[in-house]
Amino acid sequence: MRRTAAVVAGALLLLAGCNDGSTSGGQSAQSAAAAPPAQVAVTPPNGAADVPPMTPVELTVTDGELGQVTVVDGTGAQVAGSVGQAADATKTEVWTPDSPLAYGTSYTLTATAKNADDKEATTSTSFTTVKPKTQSTPSIGPLDGTTVGVGMPIRVYFDQPVADRAAVESRLKVESSTPTDGAWNWMNDSEVHFRPSKYWPAGTDVTLKANLYGVDFGDGVWGEKDRTVSFHVGDKHVSIADAGAHTLQVFDADKLVQTFPMSAGSAANPTRNGPHVVTESRRKITMDSSTFGLAVDAPGGYRADVEYAVRISNNGEFVHAAPWSVGQQGRRNVSHGCINLSTQRAAWFFNFAQPGDVVEVKNSIGPQLSSADGDIYDWAISWDDWKAGSALK
Repeated sequence: MRRTAAVVAGALLLLAGCNDGSTSGGQSAQSAAAAPPAQVAVTPPNGAADVPPMTPVELTVTDGELGQVTVVDGTGAQVAGSVGQAADATKTEVWTPDSPLAYGTSYTLTATAKNADDKEATTSTSFTTVKPKTQSTPSIGPLDGTTVGVGMPIRVYFDQPVADRAAVESRLKVESSTPTDGAWNWMNDSEVHFRPSKYWPAGTDVTLKANLYGVDFGDGVWGEKDRTVSFHVGDKHVSIADAGAHTLQVFDADKLVQTFPMSAGSAANPTRNGPHVVTESRRKITMDSSTFGLAVDAPGGYRADVEYAVRISNNGEFVHAAPWSVGQQGRRNVSHGCINLSTQRAAWFFNFAQPGDVVEVKNSIGPQLSSADGDIYDWAISWDDWKAGSALK
């Protein structure tokens, strides 16, 4: 027994002597290996030129965590901004300026990142934003804060042709308190309108957000700034001017409130058919045939002072007082295209009407209201044709 114990004890001593108390070479190499350095990739890349000012500045970190990010402009002034996660839920982060970057300006971004060993790496990248040949801000109707009738479309007018209609239209956002359908239609290459399939619901609040800063209109033209316009849709006023029956029926919220005898355009100067939109009211106005190319002293020419004039198209059509044609009102069409009423009835309609109200003309021998008649002929276009006028398919 003693011999066996001694042999075992000797073996243990031999093993202990061979082991020596040290760790293996593989474990030592693992603990000594350094972590890979952190790297930051930036978009736009270093040296990029003609960068749209609304382009996201993206940062992707490899083998580390993003630290401080600073941006300065060409003068060295710091540009305020913040970093957040990209919307696509990737590991990319986005630096967003507090105010949009300027056109034609150089910027330098410097970013730090630390790896697993807490060692910091620094990356810098410089880029220059595009310098537009021209900047453009459109005019918009209705005006901000106004109340309009149910037929008033949103109208956006550009001071020069828009080459990339889709880019512009995609940044025109319409919001309404009463849900409606609606679509944009390019009336020409510098004017686009928005309307629903049917007249706006009365009492609706509408807001257009024209987010056009940094948008490339094409041909060197870029959006100058964003604009927001809000308006209110008032009571529903739709009148029916029946040139065959020689009557003007006036509806207030679908209730018939007046039926007036009237005289529409004569055979030589017929009133246009279709939905007309009230654009302005003039207590007194001088109407002159020379404004549409017919001399005052030519056959059929005229110059007259008119009261209670409510404009319903840009081709010279009004609802107005015409005491000289009272004998024909309700019987024959003798005007130069306007809707003639007695002075008392015209005064009532003048006080009732608001911009955006609708006067639907029917049974006239004249043509359909069209682009030849100026500003607003939107409701004379079928809904399918209207939608086909959008640049976004």
